[in-house]
Amino acid sequence: MARWSPLLLMLFVANAHAQDGFVARSLDVVDRKAVIATVEPIRQLVARARIGGTIATLAIKEGDTVAAGSVVAEVADEKLALQMQALDSRIASLQSQRDQAKVDYDRVTELQKRGVSTQTQLDQAKTNLDVAERNLAALRGDRSVIAQQATEGAVLAPGAGRVLSVPVSVGRVILPGETIAIMAEDRYILRLQLPERHAQFLRAGDKVSIGARGAGDGSPGAPHEGVVRIVYPEIQGGRVIADVEVPGLGDYFVGERTRVFIDAGTRKAIVIPTSLLYRRAGVNYVRLAGGDEVVVQPGEERGGGAAAGVEILSGLHDGDRLATP
Repeated sequence: MARWSPLLLMLFVANAHAQDGFVARSLDVVDRKAVIATVEPIRQLVARARIGGTIATLAIKEGDTVAAGSVVAEVADEKLALQMQALDSRIASLQSQRDQAKVDYDRVTELQKRGVSTQTQLDQAKTNLDVAERNLAALRGDRSVIAQQATEGAVLAPGAGRVLSVPVSVGRVILPGETIAIMAEDRYILRLQLPERHAQFLRAGDKVSIGARGAGDGSPGAPHEGVVRIVYPEIQGGRVIADVEVPGLGDYFVGERTRVFIDAGTRKAIVIPTSLLYRRAGVNYVRLAGGDEVVVQPGEERGGGAAAGVEILSGLHDGDRLATP
């Protein structure tokens, strides 16, 4: 059996690595940028008081889920109760006057049939009865208005959603139109702001990757993916605003921030198979075909196509031949 000298063995291994090694090439890769997005409701709902008065009851607190049309608070106006009492007294008085006018009209009608009363007296009695009935109807109408205002003391939720804030308390005096509660509609989006230089690469319908919730390194979570819903045409402060629809945002905090990764064109980069990269003493290395070790700085991992592997930010050049570590 032939024996190999150490020198010949090293030359043979180096030659095998040179034949079977990986050649680093600069490829066109998708330039993925990370931007900060904020969880926002598609619509913000505001429950307002319809009348002025004092808050008698509050049926909600921050974080509650409410249904559309449910009562969130009661506003009481003591002046309305006093006005109702005054109108009830006037209605009772006019009711008595109307009853007396009806009695007089019936009596004059009977006398006129007997030829005792004149037509003028009958017309006067009819006029008195009509005036009494119309005055009574007018007061009843005024009472209905006051009663309707009293029922408007109930503050209703304008839609289904989650209560974000309640800036009032029981016993506080408020004015008509004042905010009682601010709610988030039960549909949420990610609102992102990106520099205007990236606006040309973003279109409605594009897919974006969402960073894992609470991930310290900001790496995109594989199951988190969203679709751009709308790109607003106005640039604000040098930034383009866009909304991204993502399933499962209902359990996020409103205003919670997370990273969104968008594709901003292509650029040149060196990508090598992950198996060629190894780590020792906290430092990342690759081995050249000649046997030398090179310290490299890896970037993000990429999957799919010719650019599958890990991106090398520094340490390698186009054409370097690598060996399996």
